[in-house]
Amino acid sequence: MKPQTKKTIDDLLGSAKLRRTGPRRTVLEILMDAKRPQTVDEIMTAMSRGCANKVTVYRTLESLVVAGLVHRAFVHKRAEHFELADRCTEAQCHPHFTCTSCGKTFCLTDLSLPLIKGLKKGFVFHKQQVRVDGLCPACS
Repeated sequence: MKPQTKKTIDDLLGSAKLRRTGPRRTVLEILMDAKRPQTVDEIMTAMSRGCANKVTVYRTLESLVVAGLVHRAFVHKRAEHFELADRCTEAQCHPHFTCTSCGKTFCLTDLSLPLIKGLKKGFVFHKQQVRVDGLCPACS
């Protein structure tokens, strides 16, 4: 692990009042280095063999989600995709684009969308997430 990244990860865990365990550090490092949201299987592939089992990764992600360090970006083909929560607000996550040909997902962090308005009475807004499907530049 890079010394500068380790300090940042430890600071994140400390600010969230979470213990600094190996799996938490490793999952955060993988998500920090990722250029797009990751599934549990992708996180497991990026981890060293024997570092943690799938149940540990799920529990680790859940603790990081509850602490507000990580969020569920979206579900695609029944797999949850996770990413750091630092580029999103409480009310809105940045949009994601998923290519219907190659399956790659791209974070559209530079794209700004207005929050929804005009919900009918009885609906309670919590968070807006937008995912766009189409063809990426390589497939179009």
